[in-house]
Amino acid sequence: MTQDDFEAAKRSAASWYWWGIPTFFRCPWNEDPSQCDIALVGVPHSSGNGSTERDQHLGPRAVRNVSGFYRRAHGVHNVAPFEQLRISDLGDVPLPEAMNNEACVRDIEAYFARLDAAGARPVAIGGDHSITGPILKAIAGPGRNLSGGKPVALIHFDAHTDSYENMPHWLGAKRSAAHWAAYTVREDAVDAARSTQVGMRGHPSGLIHGGRVGGSSEALGYRVIKMDEFERLGVDATVAMIRERAGEGPCYITFDLDCLDPSVAPGVSNLEPGFGGFSIREATRLLQGLKGLDIIGGDVVCLMPTKDSPNNITAQVAMVMMFEILTLIALRKTD
Repeated sequence: MTQDDFEAAKRSAASWYWWGIPTFFRCPWNEDPSQCDIALVGVPHSSGNGSTERDQHLGPRAVRNVSGFYRRAHGVHNVAPFEQLRISDLGDVPLPEAMNNEACVRDIEAYFARLDAAGARPVAIGGDHSITGPILKAIAGPGRNLSGGKPVALIHFDAHTDSYENMPHWLGAKRSAAHWAAYTVREDAVDAARSTQVGMRGHPSGLIHGGRVGGSSEALGYRVIKMDEFERLGVDATVAMIRERAGEGPCYITFDLDCLDPSVAPGVSNLEPGFGGFSIREATRLLQGLKGLDIIGGDVVCLMPTKDSPNNITAQVAMVMMFEILTLIALRKTD
């Protein structure tokens, strides 16, 4: 076989998901953020939520394994992101002190600050939900490039608000999966007055005194759309509310897979089985309704591969959410 024959054979094989070294969506592996428009990044971190199973650090590898077969163009938006933009798999954030949440939060922020300086818009896969705080701190707020120095409108899909300022730490983790939605507001990375949290549900851990579920977020300025309100509003009205609050400024999407119904995503770390969550159709329509917003980045979190079904359905759902977010960024950059 000549070198030309070898290269031709590689090109022919590259379209098959089971061939080659797995990367996100079969994208090229390139750790240099200056060489891409959209940076796909794994954040294998799971010490920010020690009250649940700890295997969330396996999420990036699971999504790489399943995403190779996924479609190349978006059937609703009629865009082919991988053809129209430079999209690379940058690998995983190095976390040498993986069991130390505060050290990991520091290292995650430093890693994504490199992307901000290069102008590469990140789409990350976690990892537990504590990863969102340092990503936001790296790319949004004063002195940050991608947000133009402004705080972002946070569009937060979750079963939980993650804004629990009533506790100083979560089993020792101070910038934890339970705190990030509060401290990012306090530290000017998130503009709560433009932000929406949607999908909250489940029984509270105790009696609620002087308020209701979501009160801590509302005190910060967030609009909280609990699951029962979403069911009354429907997809279109919810999208309209999110868009009206977000306005024309920079936005960031974080998608916790536990907002989905457990029948759709069984392999997550904080299941809420007593209350129905989003169907896959509702979730994709909500994201697709955000077309045109200035999405500067996003993440998908709380995948638990060791709890997933044999066909890896939760990993596949995480892949879909990641694709929807990167497509929204691609739409904005190709307008």
